[in-house]
Amino acid sequence: MSFDELSAELNNRKQQFLYRQRRTLETPQQPLVKVDGREYLAFCSNDYLGLANHPDVISSFQQAANIYGVGGGASHLVNGHSHAHHELEEALAEFTGRPRALLFSTGYMANLGAVNALLDKQDAVFQDRINHASLLDAGLLSGARFQRYLHNDVESLDKRLGKTEARRKLVVTDGVFSMDGDIADLPEIASVCQKHNAWLMVDDAHGFGCLGKHGGGCAESFDMSVDQLQVLVGTLGKGFGTAGAFVAGSEELIETLIQHARTYIYTTSMPPAVAAATLTSLKILKSESWRRDKLQSLIKQFRQGCEQLGLQLMDSPTPIQPILIGESDKALEISEGLEREGIFISAIRPPTVPQGSARLRVTLSAAHDETQVDVLLSKLEKVASASGII
Repeated sequence: MSFDELSAELNNRKQQFLYRQRRTLETPQQPLVKVDGREYLAFCSNDYLGLANHPDVISSFQQAANIYGVGGGASHLVNGHSHAHHELEEALAEFTGRPRALLFSTGYMANLGAVNALLDKQDAVFQDRINHASLLDAGLLSGARFQRYLHNDVESLDKRLGKTEARRKLVVTDGVFSMDGDIADLPEIASVCQKHNAWLMVDDAHGFGCLGKHGGGCAESFDMSVDQLQVLVGTLGKGFGTAGAFVAGSEELIETLIQHARTYIYTTSMPPAVAAATLTSLKILKSESWRRDKLQSLIKQFRQGCEQLGLQLMDSPTPIQPILIGESDKALEISEGLEREGIFISAIRPPTVPQGSARLRVTLSAAHDETQVDVLLSKLEKVASASGII
């Protein structure tokens, strides 16, 4: 049997301007990068605090590799749970104000593992309509009755929770929504969860490091206890600048995940050197508040500049600053135009975002400076004018 049918589907994606292509990065994550042999000023990395190429984080990785080697070698439950892993888990528990934390190899695995360890066909899961794909997949795979409530709409959630007779009820939301950049109304969501005796799970992948006085994300920003927010998920490849993920919560939650989370039990642990590097990035993240202050300054500068240009920004107070374009072909045209001007920003198109809402997903980092943001705004004005959107 040939793949002719798949070939036709791929060609159809190209005609609809939805075809995705990989690019080869030849430098570390930083504002000035080399991609496919050409240098660009990049605004599409999730390295929000500029820690992915921090010398102290790199040094910790190198030193730990000399001690532990490169690979984890086995799952955490065999002999892959190193002292570096354990030390990081304890530090993350303290950082989040939770009794315990558990490391996963990726954010996708953390979300799949947590939801599927807690729910089965007797239960119900309620998810924000624009949650990350890993959260949606986790809910669908759990076998629980799957319902989606209107985006950040507490009344919509309240109505759905009021109609269920499920054994367990789990409400799942992003903390910061990855394609829109807005923040979930967690205090109100938590209040509705308590009203209906439901658990709340928050994936704060894009909040950690950026939000809160000490970078503790949405939970710190809203001062939410473990009784209000029972399952807290964070990834380490964004604000932390390394790789992997964690779930933080009560003793009972973490022990349940160790016993039942298949994505934890049946996979090799992350390299111990990554855990050691993350411990260093965590210390920097907490102590160097100027990184968050600088981010806020750059966000304000960018938003004011876009407003003056007449570009349509989405309502985001975070480093994720999407410029709404609409049609996929136009978003791709502008992205390619910026690339010719030396600016690297990806066009985000369906199915990642809904039809008719293609966008340029601009992300800012503490590693950027004001001059670079001015350059971006200047190039945006030139390309957007030529494309007819301003």
